Amino acid sequence: MPNVSGSLWKNRDFKLFLTIQTLSSLGDSFSYVALPLLVLHATGSVVQMGMVTALQGAASILTGLFAGVVVDRVDRRLLLLLCDVARGVLYALIPLAWIFSPQLWVIYTVVPIAGAFAMLFRVGYVAMTPSLVERDQITEANGKLYGSFAVASVIGPVVAGMVCAAVGPEVAIGVDAASFIVSALGVLLVRTRERAHETEAEQATELPPTSRRKALLAEFLAGARFLWDHPIMRPLTVLLSVLTFLNYGLTDLIIYYLKESLGHSDTTVGYVLAVATIGTMVASSLVARIRRKIGFGATWIGANVLCGAAIACLGLSASVPVIAALACVMLASTGVGGISSMSLRQEVTPDKLLGRVTSAFWTIHSALGPLGAGLLTAAASAYGVKAVCLLIGIGSLLTALYGLRTALWRSAPERPLTEGV
Repeated sequence: MPNVSGSLWKNRDFKLFLTIQTLSSLGDSFSYVALPLLVLHATGSVVQMGMVTALQGAASILTGLFAGVVVDRVDRRLLLLLCDVARGVLYALIPLAWIFSPQLWVIYTVVPIAGAFAMLFRVGYVAMTPSLVERDQITEANGKLYGSFAVASVIGPVVAGMVCAAVGPEVAIGVDAASFIVSALGVLLVRTRERAHETEAEQATELPPTSRRKALLAEFLAGARFLWDHPIMRPLTVLLSVLTFLNYGLTDLIIYYLKESLGHSDTTVGYVLAVATIGTMVASSLVARIRRKIGFGATWIGANVLCGAAIACLGLSASVPVIAALACVMLASTGVGGISSMSLRQEVTPDKLLGRVTSAFWTIHSALGPLGAGLLTAAASAYGVKAVCLLIGIGSLLTALYGLRTALWRSAPERPLTEGV
């Protein structure tokens, strides 16, 4: 059984999990830069970039219909291993195909399948984290994982931009493929434990035995029903659905703005995205303290208000340092909000439902993302990045502020209502 007492740095399995996922994140940052650039090099079209992003998101959403059921029914560690191996093989196909000539059909085939395995991995990863640490360490653990990924992401885009400029983005995607295989080998060495006894409030939310024997749709609806019945998760899911629609294609917009509107190189794109991930590092180091001090509601709403303001200003400047700084603020804000909402979901959900609740949460709030990516990148091509960023920023700010009118404003929503705030 893993040693989970005391500092997280004394937890052998958490440290191993942190290390291998950081390596995988380093590879991911290569594809994060290289895939949009590969499509842009081949087509010169921001609409095509948006279509690839939308296709990947749509595959993730469809997978979300059953991902939670799978995660709650199988060994989560072995599931993560399978997802890593599958993505490693799939992404390796892209550079192999590009040896002969650009093959866009390979991207359109690989990306959605890899997106499906990515959704399975993300649901399993979130559901597995509480089995590595103590309950009161969940936010801290998520912060360290988020921060470690950010360190890799600072290095990754810079190196990826250089690799793309020197030998092509298809080689950078090959690096990502290799990182998945290394991650899979590391997952084999991680040990998990049973989650600590659930509280009476959590037990009260568990489904009756008859519900667990229902069909796939009923299994998915078990997670959706939990979200709907919970006074905090319901408004959080609704507001995040709107924010995801608005923000899903932002990376494509930043890359298009730098490359096509301002005429900068692939290396510059890598540097900007690397600087932006410093915001993620800041978020991971501060989120636990911010949430303890001002509570979940103020943390989540404030972070998304700040993000909306940064997005609104993004297209107003042609200065690369200013664009990088605004992207940094965006990622810091979304990092604080994202870590807070993930930790809250892990804290309030019974372990036996965690996979289904996570799957339902991501599927529902991501459902509008691909549509948003397609529409907003098309709008940027027609009307310019400046107008679209202003629209996204104002919409994001108003959506976050609406949270003041909901139960999100409670300072400690992870506690039952009978305990007060």
